[in-house]
Amino acid sequence: MARTPAAPRPAGTSTFSMLGADTVITGNIEATADLHIDGRIDGDIACNALVQGEESQITGGIRAETVRVAGLVRGTIAAREVVILRTARIEGDVAYDTLTIEQGARLEGHLSPNGGQTPPAMAQLPKASSEAELVLASE
Repeated sequence: MARTPAAPRPAGTSTFSMLGADTVITGNIEATADLHIDGRIDGDIACNALVQGEESQITGGIRAETVRVAGLVRGTIAAREVVILRTARIEGDVAYDTLTIEQGARLEGHLSPNGGQTPPAMAQLPKASSEAELVLASE
């Protein structure tokens, strides 16, 4: 299957992509866009901002500027701003500059304030390229 590279976006513009509840992706996701994920992802995610739905499951590392977790995450989260909602379940470490945790959220891991620095967990995840690639196939 031939792939066409994404056209560059003008500076200062933001895009938003949503992966629905019936979406299952095995593999890493890299995007400059903001992502809303309601499905299941087995792989690392690198994006600008991530919003996770309550029924969503992510198994892998997350690297973003902002992360809002409402579902299950099994892996490291590294972001400048992290919001963990009451429905969230995290099994892994969280590195952050700003952290909000609602009463009722569950976390099994370590919390590490960044102090304005790029956390080691964030440095270990793949860097997002200027192009996003997602290939969906149906049978």
